[in-house]
Amino acid sequence: MKNPLDLLLHRLDKSVENGARMAARLHGRRSMLTKLGAVLVGTVVAPVLPFNRSYSSAQAAEAGADGDVNACDYWRYCALDGNLCNSSGGSMSSCPPGSDASKVAWVGTCHNPNDGKDYLVSYNDCCGKVEMNSATFCFGNERERPGYRMGLHNDINWCMANTNKGYHCTVAVLVGVADE
Repeated sequence: MKNPLDLLLHRLDKSVENGARMAARLHGRRSMLTKLGAVLVGTVVAPVLPFNRSYSSAQAAEAGADGDVNACDYWRYCALDGNLCNSSGGSMSSCPPGSDASKVAWVGTCHNPNDGKDYLVSYNDCCGKVEMNSATFCFGNERERPGYRMGLHNDINWCMANTNKGYHCTVAVLVGVADE
């Protein structure tokens, strides 16, 4: 009778050998070379592929903008109706801690006087925090439509789709350059 440990090692050795032989039958050297070649071609071709540059031009407009971003007459706030998040713990494009961006938003087209271009600006209400009295309130209603067209009207509590429906402030996120 053989040692039980030797029997276990023999079975393990046989199963590993059978698995290796099966893999060799199913996957030859050519398939490995094909996959390796595809990876090499992909890494060479990837930098040549086209990509959307509109976001980078929107970032450039934000970085080179003159004017007070804490004032209601700042160009990006042309259709903002609410408290500025950058005056209540957040920034122009991010909600303050403890609040979440609304799941629905309205979009405005604002003209940047510095570069002469029109930009799409997404206005998201930040929900979930108690409103602060020290926040700057702005009422921009440029090209606003009557209340019966919900997507074109900014006097709505856009936090209605969130779990916590309490309004705190509004951010103005650049989406991209508006087409002519």
